[in-house]
Amino acid sequence: MMLLTQELRKTLPALYSQESETNPVIQVKFFLPASKWTWYGIEFDGEDLFFGYVDGEFPELGYFRLSELEEIRGMWNLPVERDRFFKPTPLHDIQTEVERRGQ
Repeated sequence: MMLLTQELRKTLPALYSQESETNPVIQVKFFLPASKWTWYGIEFDGEDLFFGYVDGEFPELGYFRLSELEEIRGMWNLPVERDRFFKPTPLHDIQTEVERRGQ
């Protein structure tokens, strides 16, 4: 599966364009099957660099690269996938869900 289609690339906000938003919208979700790792993309530089929310060992906002997601292999050599059914969702909603699961 292609992690990021040309259509999706066109819809992602440019890097740093959401800085003034108090509750930016997450546009895309990537996950590593059979693990707890999930990457939520908010902004994209159009080439490789995302800014978003990463839910792994310690959930945090930060940068991650598409090229790195494409290289990661998890249990049973499974690759990272894009959640094709994910709908754009405000960041605070995702953070609340992650915090609730962690309790």
